Amino acid sequence: MANSKHPVGRRRFLKGAAVSAAALVAKTAPVTAQPQESPRPATPATPTNAQLAADTEAPRRAGARIVEHPASDFMVDVIKHLGFEYVGANPGSSFEGLHESIINYGANKMPELLTCCHEESSVAMAHGYAKIEGKPMLAVVHGNIGLQHASMAIYNAYADRVPVFIIAGNWRDAGTRNNGVNSYHSAQDMGLIVRDCVKWDDDPASLPAFAESMVRAYKIAMTPPMEPVLIVLDHDMQERPLPDSAPRIPRLTMPAPPAGESGAVRDAARLLVAAENPRINAGRMARTPNGITLLVELAELLQAPVNGGGDRVNFPSRHPLAGNGSGAADVILNLEVQGGGGPGFVVGARTANAKTINISSLSLYIKSNLQDFQHMADADIDIAADSEATLPMLVEEVRRQIGADRRHALQDRGNKIADAHRQARLSAMEAAAYGWDSSPISLARLSAELWAQIKDDDWSLVSWQGFVSGWPGRLWNFDKHYRYIGGQGAGAMGYGAPAAVGAALANRKHGRLSVNIQTDGDLNYAPGVLWTACHHQIPLLTVMHNNRAYHQEVMFVQQMASQRNRGADRAHIGTTLREPNIDYAKMAQAYGMFGEGPIENPKDLAPAIKRALDRVKRGEPALVDVITQPR
Repeated sequence: MANSKHPVGRRRFLKGAAVSAAALVAKTAPVTAQPQESPRPATPATPTNAQLAADTEAPRRAGARIVEHPASDFMVDVIKHLGFEYVGANPGSSFEGLHESIINYGANKMPELLTCCHEESSVAMAHGYAKIEGKPMLAVVHGNIGLQHASMAIYNAYADRVPVFIIAGNWRDAGTRNNGVNSYHSAQDMGLIVRDCVKWDDDPASLPAFAESMVRAYKIAMTPPMEPVLIVLDHDMQERPLPDSAPRIPRLTMPAPPAGESGAVRDAARLLVAAENPRINAGRMARTPNGITLLVELAELLQAPVNGGGDRVNFPSRHPLAGNGSGAADVILNLEVQGGGGPGFVVGARTANAKTINISSLSLYIKSNLQDFQHMADADIDIAADSEATLPMLVEEVRRQIGADRRHALQDRGNKIADAHRQARLSAMEAAAYGWDSSPISLARLSAELWAQIKDDDWSLVSWQGFVSGWPGRLWNFDKHYRYIGGQGAGAMGYGAPAAVGAALANRKHGRLSVNIQTDGDLNYAPGVLWTACHHQIPLLTVMHNNRAYHQEVMFVQQMASQRNRGADRAHIGTTLREPNIDYAKMAQAYGMFGEGPIENPKDLAPAIKRALDRVKRGEPALVDVITQPR
């Protein structure tokens, strides 16, 4: 501990060490000719010791005493009560009391502390984890700066309707907090920084309030529509002695998700049963594996096609009813579909007088500032309820209303939909053959080579397929909820790599093979998460989609130049990642990970994937850098 009267900060220590070393060298080293140095600019004024201490040193309280049973131990009891398995954190002094209690009092189990290199990665890991495990992971951030670092990842989870639980440290009492770092990193209203993109936040002022707020926040996060929550935690409260009698921890009893009103569900079933060509659009419908089972049951009763959506596995991709079917829909059932209206929104053909049924919990919780709710969809029946919770009633009502004669007609319709599904699969396989031997490597071949080696494993695609032209969805068999976790939510870079690591963490205990097709631009936002994967032995296969560009932006600039009749020969400026090219295999190796590549010859791709898979199946993360076509 530094002496409070004469602190020795890092800068002062280094300055003193440099002077001492220089003096020692002057006494012992032989005299040699030195090159003439250029004139040096004037040296700025040396900061005072007080300035250095305020900017660089953690505060030390005079007369600090031993506290063997601190309040932060009780906080760990609350966290264990809520069943958190992991807590991701970049270390910070605003939660040092909680940190120490997690690793010592809590024995670093339930939760286990995961060392993260950036707060955005902590929250993005929790985002990916929750989409596999169906429950929150805890992320702890340091003060207002940590919360600002994490804010983009929080917004991604908010727009993606994913429960993430964040704790932010703060020095609440301005009368006792020190100048310098403690003040820079504090806030009067910490939650204000992200209040627009969390479902609920609180700043409890006592241990009983902390216990109640934690339980309340967990229940709010897990009630549809699921969203992130934030608890602001006072630094000094963590270090106070526990009272003789520990506060009560409220019992965690999860509320039943809101289900649809029976009369509205009956009317929806009537429209669906009478329809000549119904279609089901599923957004973020399947909260649990049972959601897929219920949707398959409904689709088979109606013999209706299901557009399974791009952000979740709501419906098996190789089911004969998967897709948009054939012909224009006359009744459309939207399940947790967001942005179902507005300019240019078309999901499959529809008749001029098509009826629309919306079942969604999204209208139960909307804020006004951020526009993630998008355009409203026209609806003839609008049910404000959780789709998965409502489906059992809808399935039973549809079964009750379908007569024997109607079943025969529906089966004929199902046969036509199955034919359309079969043709779509054949077309996808034919399209995948184009450019098979090209270099850079086509994304279709990249996806096909991966599928050939993982199809017999219990695999999980833990990255978004939007930037790889949806080839896994066209070639692979998505038949379980964990096969694919979807995208960022708010479309922001920096999500992909950390979310993949978080999802792989959740898959690890189930023995699943986690696969990440990683875009190069995204990885450069948060490459340190590769170290986290290595340090915590999280098995994950990362295959780089290295097109050496932010290619979507390349296309936008090309389009803009074309519209202005200027040519697109300069569209690479400000949009590409070359000169020099980034070696992602060496990047992985620098963080301690197996890395191979860059792979440019498509004939080298399969052997490289096999070598990396061998590492992953031994419990390691591994990366293969593949030079790919843009899309």
